[in-house]
Amino acid sequence: MAQCGDKPRFIAFGVAPLGIISIGIVPMGVVSIGVVPMGVVSLGVVGMGVLNACVVGMGVLVAGVNVMGVWWAGVEGMGPRRLGAPAGALHQHHHPSSPARLPPHLMAYPTREEALEQARKAGCSGAHAMGSLWMPCSEHPR
Repeated sequence: MAQCGDKPRFIAFGVAPLGIISIGIVPMGVVSIGVVPMGVVSLGVVGMGVLNACVVGMGVLVAGVNVMGVWWAGVEGMGPRRLGAPAGALHQHHHPSSPARLPPHLMAYPTREEALEQARKAGCSGAHAMGSLWMPCSEHPR
């Protein structure tokens, strides 16, 4: 079994394997596959790395259910660029099939000017960025 100061193996299996290719519970390596993978490429349940495909992930390019990254695709996520999202989409936590029932300050718009106009209509001032979109009011509603 590898210890903390040991040289990484090419392929490592185990509870916290350290290798170029790591497979296990908390694998760490260039390519990591497991429950909580951490690597350049991570595949698993909770992934952290540059490229992730997982249920919950954090990285540069992330695909999964609940993710955070520079570019992301998933059910819910956070980051500057959502892959495949239409411009002017609703903020991620609001269902797009019923925008008429939502107050204007819960909508996201492709331009700052549109968000400022909606802020005026909603009785607040300013606008704030939400990823690549803009939302009315100077602060996000709590």
